[in-house]
Amino acid sequence: MRLGEVTAPRVPRLRTGLGEVDRVLGGGLVPGSLVLLGGSPGIGKSTLLNMVLGRLAGDGRSTLYVSGEESAAQVRLRAERLAGAGGGTPSALEVPILAETDLDTVVATLEAERPDVCVIDSVQTLHDTGLSGAPGSVGQVREVAGRLMEVAKRLDVATVLVGHVTKEGALAGPRVLEHLVDCVLQFEGERERTYRTLRAHKNRFGSTNEAGVFEMRDSGLVEVLDPSARFVGEATRAAGSVVLCAMEGTRPLLVEVQALVSPSELVPPRRVCNGIDRNRLALVLAVLGRHAGLSTSTSDVFVNVVGGVRADEPGADLAVALAVASAARGLVPGAAAGPTPAADAGGDERPPLPVACFGEVGLTGELRAVAHGDRRLAEARKFGLSSVIEPDRCGTLREALRVALPRRR
Repeated sequence: MRLGEVTAPRVPRLRTGLGEVDRVLGGGLVPGSLVLLGGSPGIGKSTLLNMVLGRLAGDGRSTLYVSGEESAAQVRLRAERLAGAGGGTPSALEVPILAETDLDTVVATLEAERPDVCVIDSVQTLHDTGLSGAPGSVGQVREVAGRLMEVAKRLDVATVLVGHVTKEGALAGPRVLEHLVDCVLQFEGERERTYRTLRAHKNRFGSTNEAGVFEMRDSGLVEVLDPSARFVGEATRAAGSVVLCAMEGTRPLLVEVQALVSPSELVPPRRVCNGIDRNRLALVLAVLGRHAGLSTSTSDVFVNVVGGVRADEPGADLAVALAVASAARGLVPGAAAGPTPAADAGGDERPPLPVACFGEVGLTGELRAVAHGDRRLAEARKFGLSSVIEPDRCGTLREALRVALPRRR
């Protein structure tokens, strides 16, 4: 049969009620799909899924929460917090729960209840009595995931599996688990910080370029609909700080990149980074030393993307370079050439706006264009950052440093 002759009926998606989750999924949960959600312990995976099930139950969808790690009483305590005055999920207590680790019991419950959406927390805790091996072993995880997929496809139950992660942050268990599911989501962030990011590493029903941003509060996770406003408002107007015009999928995002350069007594000096790739930092430092005359061979260099956000795209190169150069020279980007502008006729000075930038740094010192340059510029101008340093304005890294860090008069 030719592909053009195949009938492909459009299946309506199940909206979760959380716009950030729906965006990452590609419009909502697909009936019969199998979604794998991973993340560090304590990052908020169970809280996020409790909110999703509560919103779906409030919309009249049948749900089921299978807990293999926590007792029903522990899950109720979380649901009470989400259903409180500030939680925004009043139907969290209406979600049915099954505290069970036996796979046969879970499958029988799914066949009897036939919910629209089911959450398995977590897949490593379930075990099949017909197989040897402890729960979480390779054979058990493969068999559990295979049977759950068969039930999900047969009964059209959108199933979300919570997966453990290793100390490196990768999903634990056999690699076949990621190949088996339809969508692999990663919930990222630092427990010491309030911001969380939801990304799709695999999605058979949508794009893998989208990301959702949340903020953890006492009442649960809150969607950050305009994260750029938060990050720009908190940006530091000081030496070593610039604003990166990044892209999270199809959405532009302004984040602050900070750098600290200090004399080192170690050989070799330390290179510490958070939110960017360490090899990418080494590349930018090498280009700074070779083509911009700024050597950091005797200094410790620390680079941080504020807010727990990761900037893995090449467009972050210029922001890292400007932040490091600003910290090394002790100059505030864009404000070293003259006095701070007055806020009004009274002469009160306002702090200078942070410098925004984006661009890929080449090995020969040139600046290369990156995708969605017009959308990055529009996002920067939306927050008053009219002067943006980017490849169309500066062709080389040396020229960009001359524009961003003019010498004091």
